[in-house]
Amino acid sequence: MRTLSLGKLPRAVRFGAPMAAIAIAAAACGSSTNSGNSASGGGGSPSQAPTSGGSAVTVETHSGDMGTFLTDQSGKTLYLFTSDTAMKSTCTSACTSLWPPLTTKGAVKGADGVTASKLSTITLSNGSKQVTYAGHPLYTYSGDSGAGQTNGEGSDTFGAKWWLVAPTGKQITTTSAGSSSPSPSPSKSSGGSGAGGGWA
Repeated sequence: MRTLSLGKLPRAVRFGAPMAAIAIAAAACGSSTNSGNSASGGGGSPSQAPTSGGSAVTVETHSGDMGTFLTDQSGKTLYLFTSDTAMKSTCTSACTSLWPPLTTKGAVKGADGVTASKLSTITLSNGSKQVTYAGHPLYTYSGDSGAGQTNGEGSDTFGAKWWLVAPTGKQITTTSAGSSSPSPSPSKSSGGSGAGGGWA
């Protein structure tokens, strides 16, 4: 029996056989890939995880040199802006960069010392919900880097005063550390002038 060398085979056979083998291998790979896609749910981009709905915001209290005042759940001090009217924020645009409003995507809760019935929300122009307490929209201060800091107390940026908020819902004004009073009464000077006003 004689063995044929490749050199004596017809040209079509010598080049056709390897090409056929390559084509079969490619078809097998394609079939394998398609079946893998089918098994994983038909291909396409993976679905994105849903955005968090935002857990409830909890308003808490903190006691320090300025007395007892409201904070958010991370301990960051909350302020009111005396320019605001009842349930209406007047801090917009650049103001919110320095004084970010306390917003929530969920419920608002009060920890011990906070009166839950005083908590509410208002809707801002961008659609977010700002937390209010006793009718005052609440803000944090970008200058407070840690829990319980009160660097914004008494600031008059953006045309009005910023004060801490007592658990009663009234502003806390201070003249020095360790000397504070919620919602000071009008001056009782012997002259009886009406110049010592302030929030009731």
